[in-house]
Amino acid sequence: MLHHISLGVADIDRAVAFYDAALEPLGYVRVWDDLRPGEDDQAAGYGPPGGGDKLALKSRRGDAQPSGPGFHIAFAAPNRSAVDAFHSAALAHDGTDNGGPGPRPDYGPHYYAAFVIDPDGHRIEAVFNTAE
Repeated sequence: MLHHISLGVADIDRAVAFYDAALEPLGYVRVWDDLRPGEDDQAAGYGPPGGGDKLALKSRRGDAQPSGPGFHIAFAAPNRSAVDAFHSAALAHDGTDNGGPGPRPDYGPHYYAAFVIDPDGHRIEAVFNTAE
């Protein structure tokens, strides 16, 4: 249904450092960027290697704010250890813990996830939802 999602970021350099690190354990990479130090309207896109972007980051202007607390993005993880690595990498790159890695039986019998808030206040999750 969705082609991609775009998030506004205040500091594109900080944002790409965060997403490069946090998404790598999940198998996602920066597939394109338009980074021009000191200029406005910079952007970067993330997705599976060799594919198109599913997440785009765009430097924002003015008083734009992240989406409210009811919105979050969940990234599929290939296994539980990738969820753990996502969480560790996110916290090491200015992310804030919003629910450490672990089973979430209320979401399903195999739901294993971690939740973080990125440096711009966007709520993100990594989830593995398959029996191991």
